[in-house]
Amino acid sequence: MGAGNVTQISKFILLGLSKEPEMQALIFGLFLSMYLIAVFGNLIIILAVISDSHLHTPMYFFLSNLSFVDICFTTTTIPKMLVTIWTESKVITFAGCISQMYFYIHLAVLDDFLLTVMAYDRLVAICHPLHYTVIMSARLCGLLVLVCWVISALHSLLEILMVLQLSFCKDLEIPHFFCEIKQVIRFSCSNTSLNDTVMYAAAMLLAGAPLAGIIYSYLKVISAICGISSSQGKYKAFSTCASHLSVVSLYYCTSLGVYLSSAPTYSSHSSATASVMYTLVTPMLNPIIYSLRNKDIKGALKRVLCMEGVKTQIVLGMKWP
Repeated sequence: MGAGNVTQISKFILLGLSKEPEMQALIFGLFLSMYLIAVFGNLIIILAVISDSHLHTPMYFFLSNLSFVDICFTTTTIPKMLVTIWTESKVITFAGCISQMYFYIHLAVLDDFLLTVMAYDRLVAICHPLHYTVIMSARLCGLLVLVCWVISALHSLLEILMVLQLSFCKDLEIPHFFCEIKQVIRFSCSNTSLNDTVMYAAAMLLAGAPLAGIIYSYLKVISAICGISSSQGKYKAFSTCASHLSVVSLYYCTSLGVYLSSAPTYSSHSSATASVMYTLVTPMLNPIIYSLRNKDIKGALKRVLCMEGVKTQIVLGMKWP
């Protein structure tokens, strides 16, 4: 389009999940409840890992990082959505939209990387148990997490810088509850072929490589477990991976749902609904899965809750002799 038809936009309009006024109260209550469960559930996991010395191991170090990232991930989109429903104002500024896209991409990729690092940790623990503490040293664990943060931040920065080069003809009505980068690019007046190429190439590389790493790790793990003679030993080895496998399955199934629903043959409403599973349901279920399937976490949570109960009794006893 000619330069005269292109204006510098200052805001976007987020249409949300539903246009029906009678649905807004239900959506607000449901999403607020799920958001609070996700935040407090992951906070409890972090507190349990910090407070219990038995959990000061690489596996739970990575888990606490995953919980922290999940809190940030849900906070990137859900509070803005709740404010939009409460105030009945669907406007988000251009700067706010760009910031939301940056942190959404950054944290989504970081989630993927951390799950891969956790799979590598299980590989070392089961395939090389005698050298586990040597291989998974505190220095290596810290370095792995740092590399995950840096790569995901640089990738997100690249995507956002490319979006900033685009021109938009008017204020956009995004059929979503947050600024999803594909939806934003779709309404650009500029040539977006380079953006699309980089986006899909990065998705294949940054999602495909971690997935390949997870599959390789668990093939090695399964091979090692099959070599264990006792059934009790097999069960014990597999039980250390069960929670992570459940979370990985949930993560990639919801990611696949988001990818498939973003195809042109599906409606924008389908894409937004699939995104709910990815951005909110998965972070909400992660701490529940680890709490139910992991004995160490369950034990740590009981000790934390008992400690809090004792402290409360002491405080009440001091106030009411």
